[in-house]
Amino acid sequence: MANDFSKGKVWKNIIYQAIPLILAQLVQLLYNVVDRIYIGHLPGADSMALTGIGLAFPLTTLIAAFTCLFGTGGTPLFSIARGAGENERAERILGNTFSLLFGSSLVILIFCYLFRKPVLYLFGASDISYVYADAYLKIYLFGTSFTMLTTGLNGFINAQGFPRMGMMTTLLGAVLNLILDPLFIFYFHMGVGGAALATVLSQLVSCIWVLHFLAGGKTQLRIKKQYLKVDWKLALEIIALGMAGFIMQATNCLVQIVCNATLKTYGGDLYVGIMTVINSVREILSLPVGGLTSGSQPVMGYDYGAKRYERVCQGIRFTAALGILYTLSAWLVVIQHPRLLLSVFTEDMSMLDAGVGAMRIYFFGFFFMAFQFAGQSSFTALGYAREAIFFSLLRKAVIVAPLTVLLPRCGFGVNGVFLAEPISNAIGGLACFITMYFILYRKLKKSGQKI
Repeated sequence: MANDFSKGKVWKNIIYQAIPLILAQLVQLLYNVVDRIYIGHLPGADSMALTGIGLAFPLTTLIAAFTCLFGTGGTPLFSIARGAGENERAERILGNTFSLLFGSSLVILIFCYLFRKPVLYLFGASDISYVYADAYLKIYLFGTSFTMLTTGLNGFINAQGFPRMGMMTTLLGAVLNLILDPLFIFYFHMGVGGAALATVLSQLVSCIWVLHFLAGGKTQLRIKKQYLKVDWKLALEIIALGMAGFIMQATNCLVQIVCNATLKTYGGDLYVGIMTVINSVREILSLPVGGLTSGSQPVMGYDYGAKRYERVCQGIRFTAALGILYTLSAWLVVIQHPRLLLSVFTEDMSMLDAGVGAMRIYFFGFFFMAFQFAGQSSFTALGYAREAIFFSLLRKAVIVAPLTVLLPRCGFGVNGVFLAEPISNAIGGLACFITMYFILYRKLKKSGQKI
């Protein structure tokens, strides 16, 4: 069952893949979230340190966007090729993905490092918050290659039926990060720079692990020297399918820029810090449903390649139902305990007092995110690149970014920035899922029909 996803119960295959993925993503999240927790409790920094980290978010999200462009583009193609028994093509996809990730990471490092000061001020930095943002970013950027290779290639381990090994990729680095963070931040008094250095070293360890596994003899399909030269025809296939993930992250970057700039205008540095905390909570709460849909992709992609269409439908139904149930539960937690969630990241009373209302607005109707995740992952897993790209653009670029600018000017003030998110979740999520149902799911339901 671990390697042949066309056998056994579909939901068990998905859970078998999803649980280690969720744990791995949780560990991955610790890289950044633990940094924010420690930074939020720096003596004498008040909310400025968190505000500085929030200003660096768009650039770290840009790195994630290019990771998705090649990683989430290559992995589904790899799964489909493996399911169809085309092992040489699968290894070629793996090799090309490695080269695309590594090459783009060097370009991003150089560009972001050279232009970080004007970019941070463009994102809404003040003279005070810039000090913290720059101290973090100028170190963090040197881990760009490690971050992109680790995250972008780890999916190829999971796609071959080794989710526990994929979990270990991030577990090793996260444990090291947990040890190094307080050491560098507090013992060596490096502050936000220490948090960044701990992250870079931890990602280096994770990167070594994933490359050692994918180039070694424990897996059937490996990184091979003859496939490292970029085949641009294949690269375009990878990019076309990964474009949805790229746009989703790139539009996240756009939204973060717009949010920070708007919040700076209507609420000042305090609300930029609040958004940093709220984004951290959202990342934590959305992680299980993200891991579930990511775990479903290799299973559905394999069954699709093997022409087992009813099993693909079973995977879509199970993923959507469990995702909706979870996000409803998470929403209730936020409604009941917003202050407790905020206090994990900060002791600043002004931030806590102002953040409670903002968090309740931002998370209103949180369960609509499950529809977006389920529809988006189904399109991506089965190679429907155009649809996946369209709905990535719709939710963030077409709905949430304009609303973030317009709602504060229409009388909602700073609350308008937080209100834009639930509106986009409802409209974008339902539109994505309903479209997936009519143009994809119903076709798959017709027994034996080849799409």
